[in-house]
Amino acid sequence: MTGSLLKANFWSPDILSTVGYDSIIQHLNNGRKNCKEFEDFLKERASVEEKYGKDLLSLSRKKPCGQSETNTLRRALEVFKQQVDNVAQSHIQLAQTLREEARKMEEFREKQKSQRKKTELVMDAVHKQKSLQFKKTMDAKKSYEQKCRDKDDAEQAVHRSANLVNLKQQEKLFVKLATSKTAVEDSDKAYMLHINALDKVREEWQSEHIKACEVFEAQECERINFFRNALWLHVNQLSQQCVTSDDMYEEVRKSLEMCSIEKDIEYFVNQRKTGQTPPAPVMYENFYSPQKSAAPPGKSTGPNLARRGPLPVPKTIPDDPDYSLVDNYSLIYQ
Repeated sequence: MTGSLLKANFWSPDILSTVGYDSIIQHLNNGRKNCKEFEDFLKERASVEEKYGKDLLSLSRKKPCGQSETNTLRRALEVFKQQVDNVAQSHIQLAQTLREEARKMEEFREKQKSQRKKTELVMDAVHKQKSLQFKKTMDAKKSYEQKCRDKDDAEQAVHRSANLVNLKQQEKLFVKLATSKTAVEDSDKAYMLHINALDKVREEWQSEHIKACEVFEAQECERINFFRNALWLHVNQLSQQCVTSDDMYEEVRKSLEMCSIEKDIEYFVNQRKTGQTPPAPVMYENFYSPQKSAAPPGKSTGPNLARRGPLPVPKTIPDDPDYSLVDNYSLIYQ
């Protein structure tokens, strides 16, 4: 850009007015404020990313997550925990990057402020000079106009005294008229000098105003371009963070693809198996029967163990006297 837009559109017919310049300065101040707001936004976003990264890191390292799993699923979980740790670290790194971008924005703001200060000092000086010279010119004009009125009054007084017989009085009026004419000439010269000086000051101010507009427009172009690029870079960094995170999570997906349900179950069986023979069924046993109840077809009867032996067979018959003897003690009276 050639810097022609500002210098062509910020004037005022009033020679004392600075409304155009003030409008430009206000716009530049707003632009600087906007840069500061974005700078603060970057700092806040950096704090958010850092806190999230640290919280995620703490979660990854301190919180159990399937710690008793085995074999292929265990390996996938280990990859998962490691990649969550990596994602957390990447967010912490992003926070540092955002702080660096905020620092660059601050440096840019301060550089433009310093550059603007030089131009503003020049403009403040020419504005002050213009106002001062305008006041002097208006004072000279006022004096000149008053001297003209005094001369006119003196001329009228001379005309009115034309028929007066008092020559001394007439002489005084002529002297006053001559004096007033001289005063008019002097004030006229002074007024013209001030007009010329004011015009010179006006031209100088106008020239500086044009230069200032060109400088400010160049700065504004630079600021908008810098701000735009900074914002573009910022969203690119956020997008890259998403890509980086997805790449890390892709490693988890790959490890999950390697999981085998059958292998994990086989691994558990091989590590913790207790035997292949189930317990035999518990059979019914009659208290009085020497024989066990028949086992259901196809089922083992188990060992034939009776609770007590068979009843003893008497060696004597009931009529035998010895039958009633218990340990040679007879229960029959003889």
